[in-house]
Amino acid sequence: MRPAIRIRGALTALSLASVAVLAACSEPAPPPPPPPPPPVALAPSLIEQASAYRYYMERSAAITPDFEDGADIAESLKTGVAYEPEQFLRGAVAYGAVAALQDPEFVGAIRKYAVDPTTRAQMMNDIVADPGYAATLPGARSAAGLVVAAYGAEGKRLFEVGSAVKQAAYDIQHSKWSKSDVENRALRLSQAKALSATPIVGEVEETARLQQAAVGAAPMGLNGQPAEPPYSRMVGRSLAVAALAVLGEAGENRADLIKAVMAEPTSASCLNMSKLNLYQCLAVSKPHYEDVFCLGQHALMDTGQCLMKGAGLSDTPVQVAETAALAEAGAGGAAKSR
Repeated sequence: MRPAIRIRGALTALSLASVAVLAACSEPAPPPPPPPPPPVALAPSLIEQASAYRYYMERSAAITPDFEDGADIAESLKTGVAYEPEQFLRGAVAYGAVAALQDPEFVGAIRKYAVDPTTRAQMMNDIVADPGYAATLPGARSAAGLVVAAYGAEGKRLFEVGSAVKQAAYDIQHSKWSKSDVENRALRLSQAKALSATPIVGEVEETARLQQAAVGAAPMGLNGQPAEPPYSRMVGRSLAVAALAVLGEAGENRADLIKAVMAEPTSASCLNMSKLNLYQCLAVSKPHYEDVFCLGQHALMDTGQCLMKGAGLSDTPVQVAETAALAEAGAGGAAKSR
């Protein structure tokens, strides 16, 4: 009898195992995990424009008012005028976007929306339709503070350099050489216009640094206090580009779309006006010290003020009466009235 009992026991165990296998087969398989969100990315062309912006800012901020002759002035003038307004503005906004990407709260909050493809697409469309929407996202206050610290502080530094150069227009009049006329003034003006229409290229090292900073691999070391809304349009557009980068939607395939998001007519008008004032100034400038005035006031101070306004900083007082006098009588009349 014992063998029969063992056989029945074995059959019972086998039956139970079969039931367990069938039950397991009848349960639906768990869904596959969702695909990971695309990596944080900013188009290389935008990084290059940010690098070009930084190239101009570093070189122009290094101009000193210690002019010794007309050649010194001519070289500094070439440096100060050498930016194309549209490229310069896009570069500043792109640089601001890299600055915003340094804020972990902003990046972390938006990254949560990047996981679901539908949510990610909806947020992208909302930002493209209204770039100001990015300013309402979590972490925007601290990110905006970094944006303001990025190009607002640089604009202030450029303005201060320009103020020192402008003061030199009066100081160097004690030197006889400064009162001699600039040679070939028409060529000098045409060169200024050509340099103002020629895009520039940033340095390789700076481009690489910004590429690393954009993906969080090499912090920029910026410090800024959280900024309270409402933000200027330029700051808002930097936040918008940064948000799109966090969503993985600011790659080279989106370059045309991002270009539209970056458009900021108020700052563009400011930069274009500074160029027009510069051309008017150089057109009527004759002695060397008048060229120094044009460089300090319109190439440097006006550009720096456009950046400060773009960052939403309070306006820096401008000598309106002096600027008006310049337009009518030229830099010489303005300088002599001092």
